[in-house]
Amino acid sequence: MNKKTLIGVSYVSAWVIVWGTIGSLIDFYFLQNTYLPGSIGQFATFIITAFLSSIIAIYIFPTINNKFIS
Repeated sequence: MNKKTLIGVSYVSAWVIVWGTIGSLIDFYFLQNTYLPGSIGQFATFIITAFLSSIIAIYIFPTINNKFIS
């Protein structure tokens, strides 16, 4: 495995953890106050946080790529 592949896999893995953590924290609040487990609200929470996390990850990637690869 070369450096470029290692950085890419690590970056994606880190963003999955970030997305999961943020999505879970938001979900925890809504599960206490708004919707039930397995509802469309829970599904929507994770889809919306995944979408926003993906956009942020794509936006930040060139900076990370330049810093560690170049």
